[in-house]
Amino acid sequence: MPHFLWVEDFKASETQRDENIISSTIDLVFGSRLDSQDFDGDDEYDARDFLEEKGITLKLNLLEALDFIHNPNELATIDFVVLDVDMPLKRNEQVDENNYLPELIEQYQSEEALKKIAGYQIYIDLVIELGFPKSHILFCSNHAGYFEEFTAKFKSSNIKFPELKQKEHKEGIANWLTNVHSDYFVLRRGIIEGCQYIIKNLAENELAFNNFIGEPEKQVTVDNMRDYLEVLTHFLPLREPEDKGGLYKLFVRTLSHEWEATEAKKIRGLAWIMKNTRNWITHNSNLFDALDERMLAYLFMVNMRLMFSFNEAVQPYEKILLGLFSEDALAAEVFKQQNANKLIPVDKKYLELKNRVLDERQDKNNHVQDGFYFNELANNLQQSKSSLRDDKALFSKLLYQMFWLTTSNPFISTGNRRKLLEIKFWAFNYRDKPYIFEIARHIYNRSFKGV
Repeated sequence: MPHFLWVEDFKASETQRDENIISSTIDLVFGSRLDSQDFDGDDEYDARDFLEEKGITLKLNLLEALDFIHNPNELATIDFVVLDVDMPLKRNEQVDENNYLPELIEQYQSEEALKKIAGYQIYIDLVIELGFPKSHILFCSNHAGYFEEFTAKFKSSNIKFPELKQKEHKEGIANWLTNVHSDYFVLRRGIIEGCQYIIKNLAENELAFNNFIGEPEKQVTVDNMRDYLEVLTHFLPLREPEDKGGLYKLFVRTLSHEWEATEAKKIRGLAWIMKNTRNWITHNSNLFDALDERMLAYLFMVNMRLMFSFNEAVQPYEKILLGLFSEDALAAEVFKQQNANKLIPVDKKYLELKNRVLDERQDKNNHVQDGFYFNELANNLQQSKSSLRDDKALFSKLLYQMFWLTTSNPFISTGNRRKLLEIKFWAFNYRDKPYIFEIARHIYNRSFKGV
């Protein structure tokens, strides 16, 4: 999910405060996003810890906010900003190491004048100095007494007045949060968090990707992989493009490019997903003209698991990306039953593809080669002259189905590979590894429904 910077003082400057001002303010502003996970304390710093776990960075005064936004590494951790209008300039013990405040106080002519519309200064620094999208900023305040000065400041600077909502307008705030919570920003945040997590632990991780590379001179190094991850980290811009198709295709091309160095004889299991993706986007890129955020998330998660060795628990960035599939994910208990009772229809999907290949082979002009393994059949169809090789929906579905049909492989019980009398599949327990289980249940319906 997208991450937020929230600059809010909880009426710290007032001598009389409502008894539950902190918890009530959190509920008014972010209640819709927190899914009723209530915070019932009355301490700003406890609130900061609570919100940090939810992807909301809380700053309590102007100096904290300025220190945060002018640190590029910190600013890169957030996607949207919610600002109060007025706020304290700093805490008594807080040190202004960068001397932000003296110059601003002089510019505004007094501390009190700056305090009343401090949110304006944060907005100006974000939008004018740092290039942060103004559509990603919401002013949210109840201090109506300062609004006249606030609006006048924008008018005098010839700046269009920004989005502003009063805190009691809970529905309006909720609508804004819903609108910014688009699939694009969920995808972008998941990719950034994933790359940063792996970069942080890269020195300790075994580079599993080298298991798929035969020639020693083609083996990747920690520095190679760090550069690769840095490119992916900055690939999706903070401003959502109007036409994302070309950007998504280029992302997949970049994500899968490293698989060019791998050898087919060393590829096994889920690695066929990425090897085929690399081959297909190289030789028939039109297949990837209609990608959506879920396909990018799926390929990213699979790719990171294949390239790097880390524990089998679902990682925080994977939880973000799996959220893109939440609407059509299979419930955990339902999938456990499917798995335990061997009800996953891998045989049906295998035979569907096998029969497509056999049907296409009837026309000798198609030059379709037969095959035995699912990934082999899919790749042979893609390398042929069949009209099916340009079917975007079909090959997107095949990439999802490859997750299942490279983990649960077929074997012959009677007959041979050319003349199937009966075919069965080795059982695969998707509960053995938590991350496999979660990916599986989230992509289940996308793998087996439709096309």
